[in-house]
Amino acid sequence: MPSSGNIAGPVQALINEFTKLPTVGQKTAARLVFYLLNRPRHEAQSLSEAILAVKDKVRFCSTCFSLTEHDPCDICTDERRDPHSICVVAEAKDIYAIERTGAFSGRYHVLGGLISPMDGIGTEQLRVKELVERIGLEHPSEIILATNPNAEGEATALYLSRLLQPLSLTVTRLAYGLPIGGDLDYADEVTLAKALEGRQKL
Repeated sequence: MPSSGNIAGPVQALINEFTKLPTVGQKTAARLVFYLLNRPRHEAQSLSEAILAVKDKVRFCSTCFSLTEHDPCDICTDERRDPHSICVVAEAKDIYAIERTGAFSGRYHVLGGLISPMDGIGTEQLRVKELVERIGLEHPSEIILATNPNAEGEATALYLSRLLQPLSLTVTRLAYGLPIGGDLDYADEVTLAKALEGRQKL
């Protein structure tokens, strides 16, 4: 494969764009670009149209702050979902991880991150106020804290548990079937299902 350092113009420009994606280095970016160069034009066009459609059509749900094409989202408007249980996650991608298990039938609330003082993220940058307001409106009986089992996730869960305990509801945390230091979106379905089943009151 030619060195990306010797390539100019559109090829290098696309390699540079791919390296902006998480976990994509120069070598992986170059492989992706050369793969696309060897594919029919309509496949590249389909990819570009799909990317633009995501940017143009997908937005945050005004209720749970997940990603959706329709506001409110399909989960928030699904009457079959249990309104008495809200699962709090850090990012919208965590919802997809939990939904794959088929073990949870309640609703969600996306914080938009985790408490991380080193990154300048405190409670005011998260959707904590919106969660408290939502609890006041919807009156759920259980809040499940499904943040990652790492330092930031634990700090966020501890803060929320202390904040929510006076509100006359049950606050639970995912059981430690999840690996410490791991991310929800990398966990397999069985591990996540067991963690949901074994959640504990805080």
